[in-house]
Amino acid sequence: MSEVDTVRLTQLAKRAGCAAKQPPGYLLPLLGKLPVVIDPNVLVGSSTADDAAIYKLTDDLALVLTTDFFTPIVDRPYDFGAVAAANALSDVYAMGGKPLTALNLVGFPDQKLGVEVLAEILRGAADKAAEAGISIVGGHTIKSEEPIFGLCVVGTVHPQKALTNSGARQGDLLILTKPIGLGIITTAAKNGEDSLGAIQEAIGVMTTLNRVAAEVLGQFDVHALTDVTGFGLLGHLRNMTAASSVSATIWADAVPVLPASREYLKAGIAPGGTHANLRFLVDWVAFDPGITKEQQLLLCDAQTSGGLLASVPASLAEETVAALRRAGVGAATLVGEISKADGTAIRVLPTR
Repeated sequence: MSEVDTVRLTQLAKRAGCAAKQPPGYLLPLLGKLPVVIDPNVLVGSSTADDAAIYKLTDDLALVLTTDFFTPIVDRPYDFGAVAAANALSDVYAMGGKPLTALNLVGFPDQKLGVEVLAEILRGAADKAAEAGISIVGGHTIKSEEPIFGLCVVGTVHPQKALTNSGARQGDLLILTKPIGLGIITTAAKNGEDSLGAIQEAIGVMTTLNRVAAEVLGQFDVHALTDVTGFGLLGHLRNMTAASSVSATIWADAVPVLPASREYLKAGIAPGGTHANLRFLVDWVAFDPGITKEQQLLLCDAQTSGGLLASVPASLAEETVAALRRAGVGAATLVGEISKADGTAIRVLPTR
C-alpha cells in the first residue's frame, strides 16, 4: 500500500481543524487594537468579527475576500483537502456571495511525508472547488512541522445584497442548517476513541458545501447570516448579537446534533478549542440551570465546515425551513429567537 493509503494525518497535528484556531478571547481584544479602516469602499471589515471582508468596486459589484487554513481534521489526505476547501468556501456563502476563484495555502512537512500526499490534499480541494463551480488558480507553499492547508477565496456580491452578521432584529427566529458536534467526533477519531465509527458521518457533513443552503436563503428576507465554525454555535451567535445590538435565546433541545458527540462528551472527549470557547462565553451566555455541562460544551463545540446560522423574520421562518429541507438541507431547524438587547447576549433554555 502507498503512503497515501496508510498515513494518518491527524497524528502529525497537535490540534485539529478549526479547533487549532486562536480562541475568541485571544482574537477579539487583538482586533480592537488594529487601526480603524477608513476606506469607504470597505463595506465589511474586521470590526464586527464577520466571516469575510466585502470591498465595493462599483455600485453593482463588490468582492468578498476570505482566507481559512488549519491542520488536519481527518486522516485521509483527499478528505483533508475537501474539508478545508468546503470550510473556506463557506465564508463567501455566509456573506450572501458567490465564489469566483481561489488560491491554495500550504504548509507541508516534506521530510515526513511524500509529495504524493500533498498531491491528494490538493486533489481533494480541487474537486470540492469544482463542485462549487470555481477553479483553484495557484497558491503558495512553505515548509512546516505539521501539515497545514486551506484556501484564499475571492467571491462577488451585489453591494446591496450582501448579508452580514450585523442585521439581526428583535422578533427574528434563528435557523441552523447543519448539525453540531463535529469537533467532538473528530477529536475522538484523532485519539483512537471513535468507538461508534462516527467519523464518516462527520466527514459527510464537513464536505457538504453550504452552497444550496445559501441559495435557498437568498430567496428569502434574511436579516443576518453567519457560518458556525471554530467559535462554536454560541460563539458565532455571540458575534451576531454584538454586531446587531440584540440579545438571543437558544433552545437546546431544538439544536440538531450528531448523536455520537453526546456519547463522547459523556466520556470526557472534547477538543481544547471547545473548552476555550466555553470559558470565553461565561460572560456572555446565561445557561438555564437545567443545561448540563455536556450540553454547554456541545453548544460551544469548535466546528469545522459547519452550517449556516440565519436570522429571519418570524413570519417567514417556517416557510424558509421547509424550502431548505425540500432543497436537500435536511438538518435545517429553528433553534432560537432574537430579542431586544437586555444586558445578556444569549440565554440557553432547555426547550422552547
